[in-house]
Amino acid sequence: MAAREIDEAWIEEAVERYRRIESLRSEFDRAVQGVEVTVRSPDGLVEVAVTAAGTITDVRFLATLHTRTTTEVARSVRAAVTAAADAARWAREKLHTETFGEYRTLTGA
Repeated sequence: MAAREIDEAWIEEAVERYRRIESLRSEFDRAVQGVEVTVRSPDGLVEVAVTAAGTITDVRFLATLHTRTTTEVARSVRAAVTAAADAARWAREKLHTETFGEYRTLTGA
């Protein structure tokens, strides 16, 4: 009978952990959509806003374009988009650590 009780307790604990992970994952998914990071190209021409999920939400030109060549504008856009992707990855990793960091200590016990 004791083996059966242990098995039931283990199953209940596993179900509770699964529910907690699902809850944390849901929280994380909402957070990555809600956090936005803004970056600029090195020359200050382009500003890009991106969510932690990697969705670009806005692109702004901060100076006039008529004095720039298409090559210069394209280079600025590429630099800003690359920086935005890096910023989104950083924000996503930070959110992941904040969301799941405490859970790791619970499973280590």
